[in-house]
Amino acid sequence: QVQLVESGGGLVQAGGSLSLSCAASGTIFGINAMGWYRQAPGKQRELVANIIIGGSTNYADSVKGRFTISRDNAKNTVYLQMNSLKPEDTAVYYCNYNLRVALGSRMYWGQGTQVTVSS
Repeated sequence: QVQLVESGGGLVQAGGSLSLSCAASGTIFGINAMGWYRQAPGKQRELVANIIIGGSTNYADSVKGRFTISRDNAKNTVYLQMNSLKPEDTAVYYCNYNLRVALGSRMYWGQGTQVTVSS
């Protein structure tokens, strides 16, 4: 059984910074990718950033240059540093791990953490 525990988030004024972290625990055979998604009220969940096996990263256009995703392989932890936050970044942020399992891969989600940016 794999569990993802998120931390960070909160309330910040526009232009401020927040950082998120997500640690995976349990039996992990391998990680294909890890990343962050967000869902604002009334909107679909969207990819914010991810790291693919090998280290390549992808960012949503709306966060490029402001957010940075990183990982600590030894700790099975992924981080999201969010700078120059805007009110439109307000959402529930979910970490996501794509893990190798016996017969392929499986997606795991964190519990979600609220990020609120005030104007």
